[in-house]
Amino acid sequence: MSIAFTPERWEQTRANYAKWWAGKSERPMLHVTARREPDRAPSKLPYRGFISHYGLDVEPTEIVDARDYQLASTEFLADAFPFTWLNFGAGVLAAYCGCELRYDENTTWFFPRRKISARDLHMAFDPENRWFRQTRAVARACAERWRGDVMVGMTDIGGASDVVSSFLTGERMLMDLYDEPDEIKRLMWETHALWWLAFREIDKQFRTCNPGYSSWTPIYSEEPYYMLQSDFCYMIGPEMFDTFIKPELAASCRELPHAFYHLDGVGELPHLDSLLAIPELKGVQWIQGDGKGGPMQWLDVYRRILDAGKLLQITGGTFSEMLAAIDTLAKEKRAVGRIFLAGGINDAIQRRELDAFLRRFGAA
Repeated sequence: MSIAFTPERWEQTRANYAKWWAGKSERPMLHVTARREPDRAPSKLPYRGFISHYGLDVEPTEIVDARDYQLASTEFLADAFPFTWLNFGAGVLAAYCGCELRYDENTTWFFPRRKISARDLHMAFDPENRWFRQTRAVARACAERWRGDVMVGMTDIGGASDVVSSFLTGERMLMDLYDEPDEIKRLMWETHALWWLAFREIDKQFRTCNPGYSSWTPIYSEEPYYMLQSDFCYMIGPEMFDTFIKPELAASCRELPHAFYHLDGVGELPHLDSLLAIPELKGVQWIQGDGKGGPMQWLDVYRRILDAGKLLQITGGTFSEMLAAIDTLAKEKRAVGRIFLAGGINDAIQRRELDAFLRRFGAA
């Protein structure tokens, strides 16, 4: 196999991440990659981040081969490991339940096929849905190709509220929080049940061959892990969040041994304290968004998450800025061993910076 990662490194990866999840790591986890020259022929297909952009007629084995070539072109540094994920678009459960999947060169969207009221909407999962069949087929092809040598992350099933809003539209769902609150609660729990059905059915395709669990964020876990989310909650206040969104999220946190939350943008910050109060929530990924400054501008958010005893993923800004933020928190005696970041480096200067950072934590 041309992917440059040994069984011994997989064993070390498992040990390091087990300590991190347990809150016993003395240093941050750094999933850092760099470009290398592959020792295999190029794939027939180009690599595309969204598998949905290949359409439905492309053979899953060819999709997987394109990912294999991309992995063969990657050097895995620090705590990085061979990783790819089943990217069919954020909230693809909506497509499995009947929404129309559309894509452009940048992303994938989900649209209702007809206008429908909350009262008339009943969430239903179609196991023969063409996008669900393709998801399972690519998952099986991954398992057969790599046999556990590559960590295949779960597809972005989506947050329950985001899936419901794909059917109702965001504007209609906001009004229904007032007009049809009981119907929205019903739809949230119907979607919750289907979310878990999809998770378990997809997981079956490669469970015996996947080295663990991951999501669209390359955090490794030996136990079931997922990056939960609710982009919809950006538009509502704390009271509505606690009424309509939090109960379903908390239920998934209780079900998942390793549950993270994708805190996406300043509009979600009013919900942070409520999220941190969920005992089973293991960590928070903070994404400040474009034009909202680098990591050094969000130290207070990092402090709140770490001081609550949660794990933290830092994102945004340059590689150097993320390392600088961690150094600042370390000087404050914060528990930086609970931090994770992922990024790529592309020159010798950044390599030296990474090596120096690891030496400061005794991990060179």
